[in-house]
Amino acid sequence: MEDKNKGKIDFKVLARVLKYITKSYKFRLFWVIVCLLLTTASSVAANLYLQTLIDDYIVPLVGNQNSVYIVLIKPIVTMIIIYAIGVIASFLSTRLMVKISEGTLKEIRDEMFINMQKLPIRYFDTHSHGDIMSRYTNDTDTLSQMISQSIPETFSVITTIVVIFISMIITNIYLTIVVLAFLGIILLVTKFMTSRSGKYFIKQQEAVGKLNGYIEEMIHGQKVVKVFCYEDRAKEKFDKLNEELSQNVYNANKFVNSIGPVNGNLGNTLYAVLALVGGLLAVNGIGNVTVGLIVAFLQLSKTFIRPINQVSRQLNSIVMAIAGAKRIFEFMDEEPEKDEGYVSLVNVKEENGKLIEVNEKNGKWAWKYPHSDGRIEYIELKGYIELLDVDFAYEENKTVLHNISLYAKPGQKIAFVGATGAGKTTITNLLNRFYDIEDGKIRYDGININKIKKHDLRLSLGMVLQDTNLFTGTIKENIRYGKEDATDEEVIEAAKLANAHDFISRLPNGYDTKLSGDGANLSQGQRQLLAIARCALCDPPVMILDEATSSIDTRTEKIVQNGMDKLMEGRTVFVIAHRLSTVRNAKAIMVLDKGKIIERGNHEELIAQKGQYYKLYTGAFELD
Repeated sequence: MEDKNKGKIDFKVLARVLKYITKSYKFRLFWVIVCLLLTTASSVAANLYLQTLIDDYIVPLVGNQNSVYIVLIKPIVTMIIIYAIGVIASFLSTRLMVKISEGTLKEIRDEMFINMQKLPIRYFDTHSHGDIMSRYTNDTDTLSQMISQSIPETFSVITTIVVIFISMIITNIYLTIVVLAFLGIILLVTKFMTSRSGKYFIKQQEAVGKLNGYIEEMIHGQKVVKVFCYEDRAKEKFDKLNEELSQNVYNANKFVNSIGPVNGNLGNTLYAVLALVGGLLAVNGIGNVTVGLIVAFLQLSKTFIRPINQVSRQLNSIVMAIAGAKRIFEFMDEEPEKDEGYVSLVNVKEENGKLIEVNEKNGKWAWKYPHSDGRIEYIELKGYIELLDVDFAYEENKTVLHNISLYAKPGQKIAFVGATGAGKTTITNLLNRFYDIEDGKIRYDGININKIKKHDLRLSLGMVLQDTNLFTGTIKENIRYGKEDATDEEVIEAAKLANAHDFISRLPNGYDTKLSGDGANLSQGQRQLLAIARCALCDPPVMILDEATSSIDTRTEKIVQNGMDKLMEGRTVFVIAHRLSTVRNAKAIMVLDKGKIIERGNHEELIAQKGQYYKLYTGAFELD
């Protein structure tokens, strides 16, 4: 069912936007209002002064050409001063609104980005990245236009209408009645057209988000599109989304664009009717109507009617901007990642057989565990991980992990093997608390990980993913991503450990080579090596390698594996791999199927069992 409120102004959202404006720019906003009032006053004063100019200066000069220039100097200078005040005030208000608009949008974008960093991984797994980007770009653009143009212009127009209406009543009540009659017609026409276009402005913003989301998908997956010759079908889907956007834009603007011409012609008709009525009143001596009064009133009526068109246009712009603002605020109001942890990670040193917290970084870490009785316990960070009867579901009533139990002692390498969708990566996501378990417990050095602050938990874990993520900047900056204070020597040592140093040294600028577009100027294998080097630099006690060597050729893999073995010494390591050769030396191998551990043991034990692992290793059964 279609929302009946679509196309109407959501005043709660508007009030929230205004709150942002007034929060930081009250003083500037005050002067904007003053300038807008001066602009309005200048316009009205100039219109009213026409009566004085004609009746007191021009009419008495008819037939007296000798003194015409001298007499008109004063009124002309007066008119110039009146208009100059309006021009200066308008210029100042515009300049001030630009600062207010951009400052407000900067604050909103800052809050959007800060809040985005607090969102759980689940949000990004379930929302189109292109749609999120559209909130940062298209929606903020419409909001910027509303703040800088629509709001001040609407205020100016309303002020102008009120002041001019009062002036017209004071000037001549008969001619004012004529204007009000036409105003009623114009308002009916405007309401009819805007009511049919407003809802389409909201649909337009939603369609822009969908289209941007699809474009982002296509850019990211261009190789897949070409490999599977999907171009024609991709174009068909794009055409459908583009047509939806085009139709909404057309529906939103077809009535709005007609308002100007229709109301303009009604205004011209009013102009002619006023001249006729004014002439009749002057001829019959009704209402003290003079030539100057008729001219002034005609000018007032034009200034009075013209803003009606502007108001209708601005109202639609405000509707569209509020639709964008609503999407922005929905994004900002998303529930942040919950963290009820209170155990933190600190540097310690051993003194008299006890661990003591220190401020300097010395490479020795411990969990700072405050107890309910006020006692603080320091538990050395070793990397002992336990999963006890863990159940997990991404969606309610769709459990993907069933009764998972395992342990990894410090320095042990635990491998996960299984078909796609068996639950291997899900387990590692639970260790990082990207998702929280439904039932069971996960302990880290004997501490329930729900009690550990997420920031500190993740600081103790290193992770190399199958899909590498590099960022715009130098190779050195990318390796330093998790440890910004690392020295150049430490960066190089980490690169050597990951076997990345040789290819980096061959690049024109070495470690200062600029990367862009997620490292598009590097091979997939080289990007993976940088990701491994980045993890090595952080020197975490627990490492998660999710298909970390999947994009590296067999020869390079052997070299990297030697470096990885050095890196894994003394650490707890969880490995997910399709290549079983990479997990032969694991302390324990877990074979998963449909979210359950169906086999466990080391390589020799699993081969002897001649179960699923044996079939995988001998090639009798292949992974999906």
